[in-house]
Amino acid sequence: MAEDIRVEKHDGWVEVTIHRPDKLNAIREQTAIEILEVMTEVEADRSLKGLIITGSEKAFCTGVDTSEQKNEPDEAFELWRRRKRSRKVNQFFRALPEFTKPVIAAVEGFALGGGFEIALLCDFIVASESAQFGLPEAKLGLMPGGAGTQTLPRLLGKPLAKELIWTGRRVKAAEALQLRIANHVVPAGKAVEKAREILKTIGEQGPLSVMFTKSAIERGLDVSLSEGMSVEADAFFALSFSQDRNEGLSAFREKRSPNFKGN
Repeated sequence: MAEDIRVEKHDGWVEVTIHRPDKLNAIREQTAIEILEVMTEVEADRSLKGLIITGSEKAFCTGVDTSEQKNEPDEAFELWRRRKRSRKVNQFFRALPEFTKPVIAAVEGFALGGGFEIALLCDFIVASESAQFGLPEAKLGLMPGGAGTQTLPRLLGKPLAKELIWTGRRVKAAEALQLRIANHVVPAGKAVEKAREILKTIGEQGPLSVMFTKSAIERGLDVSLSEGMSVEADAFFALSFSQDRNEGLSAFREKRSPNFKGN
């Protein structure tokens, strides 16, 4: 039984709810271990088309639980090694953009620090009107450590990302929508419902098409247009050999719904 999360399997996707109410859903090593295990299971199950990550009405996630972080003076280099090789929270952050299936963050309440970074590392965010986003680390003499200095500037541009990181200002749902931090803003309590609606639609598409386009977007974003076009062309060519491609074209000609198999 999971200690830090609640898992619900639906017809076509899985929902992970971070459940540490006494910590406002701050994550620790155990949380990361449990979510990584679910991600592995979802990747391996061809019937599952994606993943929704959510929290409670009060907090999506308020960052990394600092009570586990103890800096002993004579263990600095051991901490460096663990950070690189064995720390599960770090592995979780890195795993999100490499996950081959869609991951939607359904955010109610606070998404702060590492919680905001988790949401940014998902494919996109569905927020409720109660959502608030922010990176308050500078107020603690720290800095974002879950890719916030990399994801936020790519989304907003350097000047605005710097302002938000340096001031720790919280962004409410309406502004998050305006800034394209969130794809959708819905009434309080409805974020998961909207994420389900979107994931159902995605699940009706060719799963290999979704996988390859996700890879092309992630890989192509930080290269030249010419290189990005090559990335896309390779993926397009690979898909031409799939059985799903043949099924999709046949279904179109026969005016029926396709029966994609993911092969």
